[in-house]
Amino acid sequence: MTDVFGVIGHPIKHSLSPVMHNAAFKHLNYDGIYLAFEVRGEELESALNGARALGIRGLNITIPHKERAAEILTSDRAVEEIGACNTADLREWRCYNTDVHGVLMALREAGIDIKGIRVLVVGAGGAGKACIYALRDAGEVFVTNRTAERGREVARRFGVEFIEMEMLATQRFDLIVNATPIGMKGFPDTLPVPEEVVRRSSAVFDMVYNPPETRLVRVGRKYGCRIASGVDMLVHQGAKAFEIFTGLKAPVDVMKRAVVSELEKLA
Repeated sequence: MTDVFGVIGHPIKHSLSPVMHNAAFKHLNYDGIYLAFEVRGEELESALNGARALGIRGLNITIPHKERAAEILTSDRAVEEIGACNTADLREWRCYNTDVHGVLMALREAGIDIKGIRVLVVGAGGAGKACIYALRDAGEVFVTNRTAERGREVARRFGVEFIEMEMLATQRFDLIVNATPIGMKGFPDTLPVPEEVVRRSSAVFDMVYNPPETRLVRVGRKYGCRIASGVDMLVHQGAKAFEIFTGLKAPVDVMKRAVVSELEKLA
């Protein structure tokens, strides 16, 4: 029987995960298929149980389900600390956070040395928490968030510093990370931080991958910043999930080519 995998979220029609995983299955002659499933927040628990009952082997989990899914499924240690997951092995009823791997690999591919740097993470949701977890021992990490109360709560949880949006213009950071949907297709193409903050930084990492060049990336390039790609983040977190799902080494280059090709079609 064909192994079935998928991604759940709301909205989900923009996801490139099916393109990426199905390209990997085809390359490896693996009898599998990967689908996108639209699941609203109130339907998450029944969707996970239903998927398991139907024999779906694994799911990726995206906005807005990353935190709630971590409460429903059995978590590994990283998920327990982060409080959010993005990958579920339904056979084992366990969840993982491969975003952490995606963050570190995207920064490595961009040649960004994270030792001793001063980082601003914009966003205190599931993606932001994974990023803080990945970088908290690298240097000084600050988090800002539109809802200050949530931002402060996440900062306390990870032992980093919260900084209010209004205070950013007076600060300097080596790396700015956008872990919000700002700039994503269908969302306002604005900057998540004032332009002056970008001008004073030396690197920018936008987790948004569609479009690949958001306003934050364009402004970062204008000021000579190193750019870490949301596409690389997507591909590497997906590759890690693929290995959890199948036990096989992921064909990373094949997965990236599939994503880039699809983004070119959508441009």
